[in-house]
Amino acid sequence: MGMGGNVSTGISLSRATISMPPVAANVAEIIARESCPVVSSEKIMIVDDDPQLRRVTRIALVDHGFEVIAARSGEIALEQFRAQLPDLVLVDLSRPGMSASELCREFRRGSEMPIIVLSVRDSEKDIIAALDAGADEYLIKPISIGELLARIRAALRRSRTSQVLLVLNLGEVQIDFEARQVKTKSGMAHLPPKEFGVLRLLVSNAGRVVSYRKLLQSVWGPDYGDEVDKLRVAVNQLRKKIERDPSRPEIITNELRSGYRFVMPRQKTLR
Repeated sequence: MGMGGNVSTGISLSRATISMPPVAANVAEIIARESCPVVSSEKIMIVDDDPQLRRVTRIALVDHGFEVIAARSGEIALEQFRAQLPDLVLVDLSRPGMSASELCREFRRGSEMPIIVLSVRDSEKDIIAALDAGADEYLIKPISIGELLARIRAALRRSRTSQVLLVLNLGEVQIDFEARQVKTKSGMAHLPPKEFGVLRLLVSNAGRVVSYRKLLQSVWGPDYGDEVDKLRVAVNQLRKKIERDPSRPEIITNELRSGYRFVMPRQKTLR
């Protein structure tokens, strides 16, 4: 499949790539670079237990303007995910350890980002398991780099159109979710990953109580469900940035010692 224009590369992702000699791999990388323009700036996580496939996929994505995070296992991917908050994840796991379906299930505990699973397994059972675990697409290898990039662009387009909330105005405070910043009359404050994760989950459930456990497991990970002190620190920092009086919060409220609620002010405007 062509990578762009009239250029046909024939490059595909499959386990056969392991035997590709270094010179051929370098040629493939050069063709991937030159055949399509840079068009994006979103962050993509590659979870692949094959180092050569991970490298080739990373190069193709970087050359198309994507910021790339790479992980060689599901366990490492979960740690990186909590810190980096990617816009889309590519999962290709075939060796012993956490399976693609297990990883999808963990990601879906606290994120609606697109997940694309790549696999040589083509049985209906495997496909259904991954989709039921939260994958948005299941692509059977070999697949050309060109088609993979097109699938990624399509998934990101769907994700962007479903993200209605980009900027939230709270009177004198403006929260820019795309830039992960809070703007006030006195200046601009960056939202660290944990604070951003907490705020995003609360806003996506505006008006409803989100339990301490759900917030902790979604943002910090499944093993942190009881560490409420960590959550309190993040919420206190958020209140300092968005509340008129952090000691008397009106936006992020504490509900009966069970969780937090994001209360939308009446004067909010969304765009």
